[in-house]
Amino acid sequence: MKNNSLEPRLVVVTGAGSGIGRATALRFAKHNAHVVVSDVNLEAANETVELIRDHGHSASVVHLDVTDPEQWADVARFVEIEYGVPDVLVNNAGIVVGGPFLKLGPADWDKQLSVNLLGVVHGCRVFGAQMVERGSGHIVNIASAASYTPTAVMAPYSVSKAGVKMLTECLRLELGPKGVGVSSVCPGFINTNIGINGTMVGVDQGMLDAGQQVMQKLRDITDKLPFTPRSPNSVARAVTRAVRFDLVVVPVKFESWLGYVLSRALPGLNRRSMAPFGVDRIERLGARFLPKHPPVSSASESVLVESVG
Repeated sequence: MKNNSLEPRLVVVTGAGSGIGRATALRFAKHNAHVVVSDVNLEAANETVELIRDHGHSASVVHLDVTDPEQWADVARFVEIEYGVPDVLVNNAGIVVGGPFLKLGPADWDKQLSVNLLGVVHGCRVFGAQMVERGSGHIVNIASAASYTPTAVMAPYSVSKAGVKMLTECLRLELGPKGVGVSSVCPGFINTNIGINGTMVGVDQGMLDAGQQVMQKLRDITDKLPFTPRSPNSVARAVTRAVRFDLVVVPVKFESWLGYVLSRALPGLNRRSMAPFGVDRIERLGARFLPKHPPVSSASESVLVESVG
């Protein structure tokens, strides 16, 4: 385990307008890094910059749609010209798309993968090239406990995060010998607003409510365990720890650690443990306890859903 005593001086964080991204930007700024705050929501990104500057630290803002490779190239050139090559890139931007698999269309999959997976690929490519040329740097990709915990009605999200985790491990093999560390951080249940950008397809409101009740029960159980605060700050701490010690995978929260251990040691049990979250069982809960609502038929007619990680 490498102890990187050199504190990062320049950090780029995507999706830094709120939640985990904002907390991560604030944490690096607190440790005297200049943070380039990027987000598709420029107003939210500016709010993060103001918070950093209010604490006497240094930050700048860029607008970035992570699905656009040309915007990534422009941002990478801008950062290099204005500030130099980043010491750390944190690929945090993400959304949630879910629903029964057979009701999901190509547009739903494209929407999910273009942000959560390809957005990370683009960032690793443009900033990874700069870091390799310099011979040092670190990339942290925010994955999720969902990357190793199969969940019904969450296939797009889980697949996207599993892809991020595997991308991270592949890049460690390629970029590690060239001086660039790559880590994936895998949060469990964290109190963020990621659901605002989330869609649940082909599900009536009753099923959605029932599913959220089941998830809340699990969250209530884990909240009673010691050392399980749900603040994004816990993920931000994991990010800085990943950089300092060049860690490969960093689960965050008890349920994420449990899923990670089970996925490696007892994969069958890991799958069975998620049976209560199956489509049929959630539908039965909705039919039994909740009023009927019309189904949501496409990504354009969506309701909000909270993320796992």
